[in-house]
Amino acid sequence: MVVIHYTAMESAEAALDRLCDSAAEVSAHYLICERGRIWQMIDEEARAWHAGAGRWGDVRDVNSRSIGIELANRGDHPFPEPQMAALEGVMRGVMGRWRIPPERVIGHSDMAPGRKGDPGRRFDWARLALQGVSVWPGRAAPGNFARDAARFGYPVGDVADDMILEAFRLRFRPWGAGPLCDADAAAMADLAARFPVDRGARSA
Repeated sequence: MVVIHYTAMESAEAALDRLCDSAAEVSAHYLICERGRIWQMIDEEARAWHAGAGRWGDVRDVNSRSIGIELANRGDHPFPEPQMAALEGVMRGVMGRWRIPPERVIGHSDMAPGRKGDPGRRFDWARLALQGVSVWPGRAAPGNFARDAARFGYPVGDVADDMILEAFRLRFRPWGAGPLCDADAAAMADLAARFPVDRGARSA
């Protein structure tokens, strides 16, 4: 998988210092600054400490199954064009080398609802989908939201249902508010139908 994060720090340089500090016990494969500069800190073949506790589908040790990409962003402002363009280039390379399909690109908030909120409401997931390096929901009839969320990959059963809804909206309906609605259920139904986690092959 690819897991996208934001640093929640004031500068890329401050984030770089922290990510390279072994005492911090946090790391990632790549860091991309607002101007588009890219630092590779860890070989892609090596395990980084970027994901932590959480799950996507049946994968509970996400660190061992993913490439972590950190974006320099406090979490309260848009991601600049040079940064997004650099991210897309990194992702195309990573996904090509590891044969990662677009549905295996997730946000930190997807695998750890309630615990993590990055890359947040300001991140342009629709843009990535248009570039073929992520997915976006289309039209469908509303279904069973929880069942479809689990089929898509969300850790249903591990956290409260409202946290799953919040994580889904952070990524796919950032303008959404209030109780679960038909628009939420319809978008999730489409994602589950077209992009079931591991293409429906579930294993222990």
